[in-house]
Amino acid sequence: MDKGNILVIGDSGVGKSTLINAVLGEEIAESGFGDKGTTKELKVYESDVLDFRIIDTVGFEPSFFKRMGAINAVKKWSKNAIKEGKENSDINVIWFCVEGTSSKLFPEAIKSLSKATSIYPSVPIIVVITKSYSKPERERNIQMVKEVFEKQKNTKNLKGIIPVVAMIYEIDEEQFVAQEGITELIDMTYELIPEGMQAAKKDIEVFKLNRKRSFAQTAIATFTLSAVAIAAIPIPLSDVIPIPLSDAVLLTPLESGEINAIAKIYGIKNDKNSKRFIASLVEAGTVGVAAKAAINALKAIPAINLAASVINAAVAGAIVLGIGEVCVYIYEQIYLGNKSLDDVDWLNKVIESKLNKQIIEKINMIVTDENFRNGNITNLKKLFAKLLSK
Repeated sequence: MDKGNILVIGDSGVGKSTLINAVLGEEIAESGFGDKGTTKELKVYESDVLDFRIIDTVGFEPSFFKRMGAINAVKKWSKNAIKEGKENSDINVIWFCVEGTSSKLFPEAIKSLSKATSIYPSVPIIVVITKSYSKPERERNIQMVKEVFEKQKNTKNLKGIIPVVAMIYEIDEEQFVAQEGITELIDMTYELIPEGMQAAKKDIEVFKLNRKRSFAQTAIATFTLSAVAIAAIPIPLSDVIPIPLSDAVLLTPLESGEINAIAKIYGIKNDKNSKRFIASLVEAGTVGVAAKAAINALKAIPAINLAASVINAAVAGAIVLGIGEVCVYIYEQIYLGNKSLDDVDWLNKVIESKLNKQIIEKINMIVTDENFRNGNITNLKKLFAKLLSK
């Protein structure tokens, strides 16, 4: 079966390479920071699973000559591919990337897009709004893209606008924006490439599910390590087990944020049932059965004689990690259509059984590790990083 070709185009620094890595699930496209673009020439990336190639272009630099150089590079590749009569040389879809945080889609960028892709007058375009962290900004940017495209004579083949977060983004130590929009971009791309190039639906669904799992694990790792850091705030050594986890209030925003982040990854709606589930899971993980199970598991282990801050950090990390893993299990069942958030009895049983089990397993793994016995927060973070990488 032939493969489709996706041309990725946009200004330097909008995150094209990061987007490509997020779609393919591999760190193969170089990305970076600074005032100069990272991609210096056209590069073609392929995956054994996806049935389209991704062609990463030179970013449009602010300078006129550099901008023209990027445009000419795209034109040259296109002409050479057609001249050489290569199989699968046609561009089937264009991903035009604009940065969501800029709040502007400069007319010059649209002109550059038109010039660079003039050899493909009928190729469908998907505008990808990268770094789309804020929901209000996201809605404004979608409207802005529509308005700008409506004013352009040569860009009437806009087929979709998809806001994405290709890499988890930290707002502060308690708030993070998880990856999203990537599988939606894959779906729309497959709808637009020729039918003969589309893989079996089953294969694509498996690929998308694996990407969601990867994004969810990234979110769990981020929230867990943040919980360890927050709970490690020094407290008097006289405060020994049993710890009432009075700082559970500090964990609640993290737990809620983690659950919401994973919900977005799996496309779970933020409705009444979802909010009820989040409240139940947060309660279990802070002051409920799961939290008590974690503390009791520590109490049952002999020779625990460490600073309360270290123990608190271990408990907090185990709880947030356990909650994340239970969330992935529940949301995956819902995503696959096997279960529903309406099934309250099922949800409660999962929370009571799986959450306790997950947390106690993590506690047991933690206390038997030398890094924990050393009583050092830095070593504890390394231990959690090792647990998260498994």
